[in-house]
Amino acid sequence: MHTHTVNASLQLVPIVEDRHPYEWVDEAIDIIKASGIAHEVGPFSTVLEGSYEAVMHVFHNVNDHLQQRGCAEWIVNFQLQVRAGGPITGEEKVEKFRDLDRRM
Repeated sequence: MHTHTVNASLQLVPIVEDRHPYEWVDEAIDIIKASGIAHEVGPFSTVLEGSYEAVMHVFHNVNDHLQQRGCAEWIVNFQLQVRAGGPITGEEKVEKFRDLDRRM
């Protein structure tokens, strides 16, 4: 894959009864933070930005961590946007709305 910046969204939905699901989500966010990749935690998912390889590495690390720590079952909703000719960022996609909000 190319080295341009890609934009992704990762949502973790633990299906567990051993502890509160947010505890598993918090561990996943710790993995993302430790990666050093640009990210923004939201109420439903975390947005990631970086090279394709870096984003996929984080995705795999989160899943590996959950398995190694004994999470019984989980769903990962993962969206990835790639632009073949150059970088794609979240800011590019939302800046017009932020400008509109500032004018109001």
